[in-house]
Formats: sequence, structure tokens, C-alpha cells
Amino acid sequence: MASVTPSTTIDQDHYHNKKVTISRTTSTTSSNNNTNHGNPRITVVEIETANNRNASYRSSIFGADHEVSLPVVEDHQGVFLTWQDLWVTVSSGKNSNRPILRGLTGYAKPGELLAIMGPSGCGKSTLLDALAGRLNANTRQSGDILINGNKQTLAYGTSAYVTQEDTLLTTLTVREAVHYSAQLQLPDSMSSAEKKERAEMTIREMGLTDAVNTRIGGSGLGTGSKGLSGGQKRRVSICIEILTRPKLLFLDEPTSGLDSAASYYVMSSIASLDIQSRRGGGAGGRRTVVASIHQPSSEVFQLFNTLCLLSAGKIVYFGPASAANEFFTMSGFPCPSLQNPSDHFLKTINKDFDKVQKDLEQGLPIRGRPTVEEAIETLVKSYKASENCQLVQQQVSQICNKKNKSVGLMEKKRSHAGFISQCGVLTRRSFKNMYRDLGYYWFRLVIYIGLAIGLGTIFCNIGHSDGSVEARASLIMYVASFLTFMTIGGFPSFVEDMKVFGRERLNGHYSVTSFVMGNTISAQPYLVLIALIPGALAYFPPGLRGGFEHFIYFVLVLYACMMLVESLMMIVAALVPNFLLGIITGAGIQGFMMLAGGFFRLPNDLPDPFWRYPVFYISFHRYAFQGLYKNEFKGLMFVDEILGKSHKISGDEILRNKYQVNMSYSKWVDFVLLLSMVFAYRVMFLLILKISENYKTISAAFAFGRRKPSTQVMENPTATPPHA
Repeated sequence: MASVTPSTTIDQDHYHNKKVTISRTTSTTSSNNNTNHGNPRITVVEIETANNRNASYRSSIFGADHEVSLPVVEDHQGVFLTWQDLWVTVSSGKNSNRPILRGLTGYAKPGELLAIMGPSGCGKSTLLDALAGRLNANTRQSGDILINGNKQTLAYGTSAYVTQEDTLLTTLTVREAVHYSAQLQLPDSMSSAEKKERAEMTIREMGLTDAVNTRIGGSGLGTGSKGLSGGQKRRVSICIEILTRPKLLFLDEPTSGLDSAASYYVMSSIASLDIQSRRGGGAGGRRTVVASIHQPSSEVFQLFNTLCLLSAGKIVYFGPASAANEFFTMSGFPCPSLQNPSDHFLKTINKDFDKVQKDLEQGLPIRGRPTVEEAIETLVKSYKASENCQLVQQQVSQICNKKNKSVGLMEKKRSHAGFISQCGVLTRRSFKNMYRDLGYYWFRLVIYIGLAIGLGTIFCNIGHSDGSVEARASLIMYVASFLTFMTIGGFPSFVEDMKVFGRERLNGHYSVTSFVMGNTISAQPYLVLIALIPGALAYFPPGLRGGFEHFIYFVLVLYACMMLVESLMMIVAALVPNFLLGIITGAGIQGFMMLAGGFFRLPNDLPDPFWRYPVFYISFHRYAFQGLYKNEFKGLMFVDEILGKSHKISGDEILRNKYQVNMSYSKWVDFVLLLSMVFAYRVMFLLILKISENYKTISAAFAFGRRKPSTQVMENPTATPPHA
């Protein structure tokens, strides 16, 4: 019998200041002994932490004895996240549910990066959403998810979630985006200088110093700037979410769509967050990072501390990432030499292309090789039978049992900027975005000027004859209907704003009311500009009613109508987030209002059901037409020729008899009614956003009530007060 015993000392975890000593013994015995031939036997693994507080456990994994000294529950400032027997199902029809996650158990510890891997559709994002409390209302969850062994929610500032999509305002630079977010998220107790320093420090942590003055989506037309790369955008998204120094960070496929180099830089930045935050950054303890990732490179795979490998909602492996290769080898699926271990793992458990396994060279089925279904079943059974699975259970139990001793409840929700501060920051940010986004207002202004010049030339010097009455009415109708109709051109830009709002609101950055107020205030200068310049070009060349008061009223009604259309499109955006369907819906609504406004068909001639009651009374075109008619015709005299004889007709008579205008109140009442509709539409937009959030919360609570007892860990952002 021969025995070779190499001893190796490895400083693997330099981020956590641990010294790892591994002693490996390889034994060769005779065939008469009932022992493995040449199997590696790991005898001792000793981990020394900086504070020398170690808890030892001993187990046998894959036929190898391990003795490991690990810190279990010693970081009073960190977050220990555990989940036990976690099931998630989704409704797939009447009285039928399809399981997505099947009895998962695991944990995530401070100062470590837990990677959730698996093929597409295995449940990675579902597990991440379940741990973060972001499951959809149509899902059913059972099992326990605990924070530091306690049943509690993750409030604002204590956790962060980085989505797979980089939803950012592309007109801002990196520095502007992070600075604005810092002013929104950080409390008013911090000075502006402190918030700026926090933002600059975070930018340095994510390695974006060289791109701080680069616009996220480029510098606009004709500049040649393409903006940030995909990896840089991903790091900006992470920057924004870690400004509050959260103790628990969730990332949904942070390397999706990136090449290997960009993926490595993103993940290395994430992996180094812990040590960087503890170097005077005020992070308040080590971070617990949980990330779902699809197919990492070998360099990225080496950054993982713990690996959770899923297939069809089942755990194939959970444990140290460095031991996963040995687990597959002991289970009969060794990784070929010079091959990326993650590629081998995913290829072994991916059953999407397992219908027919053929030899690529001969085109024949490969004999003796198990199918992917069989391989998955073998690996799942091997994991459940191993003492590593029992070790995970023991770790979870040990963390939960320490809840009243070593680890207490997490801090309650941190405060962020107050309501007034939020409104001010959102107004400045939105104003800058509107200024730089050419499609938001500037292109529309050019089109408005062109149309106004067209109106001025077509209706130039219409005079005061009988024919001028029809001309004035037609011009007013075009301005109040079709000119304001062009306001829907800004809908795509507003949809992008809504996407950013959805991400930031879900993470609790600010309140719905602050968003509505900021968007409303920031748009006023542009709307005034659009109403004033085209209004003057369309008013004076035709020779409409003279006098400064009449011109100002004309501009004010045009301004109010544009505000109304914008408010209407906001409501449509809240209900129909798809921008193509939203434009069609908004155009259709305005079309109905236009028909019942009182021009194409006089008010008394409208059919009573639907068109007169209620469309005529809720159409803003009615009040715009009547107000502008009164502004133009009231007090004027027109010359009417009948049978070759001329006689004068008053504007009041034209309003009563020809256009059936209600003369019982002033034109300013019509203007006030228009402003009231603007206010009502904005309030409706606010209520729709509020109700949609509450509906999701109520639906989730109703679904939660029908589940088995479980613990939700992420506080719904709708429960976050509007301001600190």
C-alpha cells in the first residue's frame, strides 16, 4: 500500500482575511479491501478568521472527511438569510398549479457571494424574487424565509435589488445619475457635501471614475458618442442601489448580455464590495450578496463563495463553489480537463436539448450515456444522500437558533429625503432630462412652429366679412383639436420615464406624489414655450381679435389643452405601458372627444345617449371651443350680405344661433374648467398609480393567505411612507 500526502496552504478568501489550510491524502489499497481505489481523502480543512471566533463542524462529503472551522453567527452587523423547504407554484389553469421551486433549503452569509446558477427556466429568478419578497401575485409560496433567524421584513435602505434590465435615464451622465439618486435616497440629516462624497465614493467602488462625465445613452444626435457600454450601465445600476450601503444585495443576472471581459469586471466589482465598504466607507458591516447568474466564465466562477445549482426547480448542489467540481466527479459526471466547470455543470443538467442525443460526428445516438433527465435525478439523489445536504440543514438550524443570542433583529427602515427635497430633486432631474431629450419637447416645438406658420399663411387677413366667421371657427377648431393632438408625440419619452419610476419606486427611492409633482412642475416652462411661440404665429397673421387680453387668453387655452392631453397620456401610460398601444389608445380617446366637442356636430344635434351624455360634458374640446369662440366673437360686428344688401350681425348672435354656445357664463369660466380638468387628470394619474400598487399588495396578501405558513422578507415599497 502506498500513500502520498501533499499539504497546501491557500489564501483563497483575501476579501475576508481568512487563511485556509488544506491537507489532502491520497490512498491506494489492495483490491481485497472494501475501500475506494485512489480516491482523494480530504482530512482537515482549517479556516482561521481575523477575530479567531470559530465554530467547528465535522462531516463526510462525497466519501471525504472534512473538519472545517467556520464563523457561523458572529457578525452582529451582517445579514444571515435562510430559507427552508421553500416551494413556489404558479397557477396554470383551473384548479391546477405548476411548481417552480421544489422544497429548497439554503442560506446566505455576510461577506460572501452566493451564486444561483442553472439553465434557463430552472427557477433562478423565481428563487431570487422569493428571497427578496418580489413574487407576483399569481404565485403561491410556502416555507420559511428568515432574516437573522427572525421573521421580519426587509425595509428600505437595509436591502437592495438590481434588476436584469438597466432602466436608466439615458440623457444623464454617470455622475448626474448617481448624484441625483443620492439626493433622493439619503436622509436630509446628511449635508449636500456628504451626499456628494457618498456618491463619488460609490462611483469609485464600481470603477466608473473614467466615465463619470459620459452620458449613459450618448450625447445626442450628431456627436458621435455612443454612451456607456453594457457593463458600465450595469455598474451604474449597482451604484444607484448601493448608495444606502444595504446589508443585503440581490442581483438578477448581472452579467446578462455582457461579454466575458465585461462580465468579469462587473462581478469582480460586486465581489470586492465587501472589502471596499469596510475601508472607511461607513458600510455598517459586511454585505450579503445573492446573485442569479446564467453561465459565468471560469474567471467569474472563481469569484463565487457559495454555489446554488438548480435544475427544474430542484437543488442539484448547494455548498462551496470550489467543491462543486468534486461533487460532480464523485457522482459520476467528471468535468473534462481544460473545460470551464460552469459550462460542464450547465451542460449536464440542461434538459432543453435532450430529446435526442446524437453523436455529432456519426449522427447516431450515444450508447451508455445517461440522458439529462437521468443525470439530474442522479445528481439530486446524490446531493440529498450526502452529508453536505445535512450540513446545510445544520447551518440553517444553527443560524435560526442563534437569533436570540448572537444576532438580533435588523434595523428598521432607514429614512430618506423628505417630501419637499424629493420634489425638488425630481423636478431638477426631470427638467434636465426634458431639455436633453430632443424628442420630448424640442422636435414637437419645431413641428408646432411649422403648423402655426401654415395656419398663419392659409388664414392670412381673413377680415370681418360673413365668410370670415367660418374661417375663424375653423382656425380655432384646428388649434384646439389637431394642434394639441400632436402632444401625444412625447408619449414614448414619458413611457421611458415611467420605466425608471417603476424601478425606483419598487426599491422605495421616493413616493408616487413626489414623482407626479416633479414631472408636472418640470414640464411647465416647455409647455409655456410651445403655447406662446406657435400661438403667436397662428394668432396675429390671420388678424384675429385685437388686444393683449384676447391674445393672452388664446395662449392660455392652448397651454391648458396641451396640459390636458399630456395628463391624459399619463393616465394611458399608467394603464397601457406598451408605447404603441398607448398611442393608439390615447389617439382614440381624443378622437371621441373631438367628435363630441361641438364643432363637427352642434351640441343640440348630438344624440343624447353616449354622445351628449356624457361625452359632450367630459370632452375638454367643448370648453376650449366655447372659450375661444367667446374670446373671438363676443363684442365684434360682422358684415352679412343678403340679396345684395349688407347688414351687420353681432358676434353674440353668431355664438347663440350659429354655434349654440352657452352664454350664461364668462369665457374665464371655461378656462377655469379646463384647469380643473388638468388637476382632475393629474389626480387620476396619481390615484391609478396608488391603486395599482395597493392592488398588487392586496392581491399578494390574498394569495399569501391561501399559502402554507411562510415568511415574506421584502417589505413592499407601497408600505413605505411618502417621505421620512
